[in-house]
Amino acid sequence: MRHRKHRNQLGVKKEHREALLANLSTALIQRGRIKTTLKKAKALRPFVEKVITLAKKGSLHDRRIAISRVRDVDVVHELFEEKVEQFKDRNGGYTRIYKIGTRRGDAAEMALIELIDADDEGYGKKNKPKAKKAEKPAAEEAAPEAEASAEEAPAAEAEAPAAEETKKEEEAK
Repeated sequence: MRHRKHRNQLGVKKEHREALLANLSTALIQRGRIKTTLKKAKALRPFVEKVITLAKKGSLHDRRIAISRVRDVDVVHELFEEKVEQFKDRNGGYTRIYKIGTRRGDAAEMALIELIDADDEGYGKKNKPKAKKAEKPAAEEAAPEAEASAEEAPAAEAEAPAAEETKKEEEAK
């Protein structure tokens, strides 16, 4: 059965997709940031992150698996020897995708995908200022609100007959 086997297929055959991801990952590892379509960037993210995880393990077997996927020995060597130090303390999330609008020719959604720096902490939660708690208990606060709403109701009823009288006067004229 093929349940849950769907990935970003990019509209191409398996061999073409593997070659495309190998070339994109080579460019990303060499340059640190590349511009591509959003679909390709989303397909590239898990591919590259798995290769970086192999580099973090660092064994010969992992290096050979990385070479078979990336297909460029020099880039894999650079990743395993130099760039892996950036990611030693990080548990995943080695890439970030920024949407940058649409391409002029065919209106394809474009994106920047980049490797995250070692000292990047990411987006933290924004601290909302806490509301000041009232010093009065909740029961005392509810009573004045009820009184205020009771005072507003007769005033609204008094305005309604006055509005009807003005309408009648305008019709009479």
